[in-house]
Amino acid sequence: MKIRLLFRGVAMATVGLAAAVHADTPPVPSPTPSLPQALGCPNSPNCVNSLGVGDLSPLAYTGSAADGMARLRATLSTFSDAKVERADEVSLTAIFTTRLGFRDEVVFIIDPSTQRIHFRSRSLVGYYDFGKNRSRMQEVGERFAITAQP
Repeated sequence: MKIRLLFRGVAMATVGLAAAVHADTPPVPSPTPSLPQALGCPNSPNCVNSLGVGDLSPLAYTGSAADGMARLRATLSTFSDAKVERADEVSLTAIFTTRLGFRDEVVFIIDPSTQRIHFRSRSLVGYYDFGKNRSRMQEVGERFAITAQP
């Protein structure tokens, strides 16, 4: 019984000391990744991006970042195999699931200064995708071009 109380006391003192040490230390802001860091592709044939891998251009929009995001969401809603996993004001991650059950992740990042939406599309399983990510992103670009602002 005494050992349990002693252990509990040491544990509580340790937690209190850690909280006191961290209370005076300001939080370190996490750096915002650059587009190459956020959208880079590994050296494998199952990934394409708008930064040079796969020879695909970013999506161009007019208006605000919110306008670009609304148009992107409207475009993605035309794909029955797409599901938005995460989104905020300037980024969106969608998962596309093929008929055979393969999952591909597409990350979109809006650059308001250039009014472009950059992206990376990569297979989550396997080394080869037989050009699926490239052809899908070409289709996304074509549908985005004809999608009106919602």
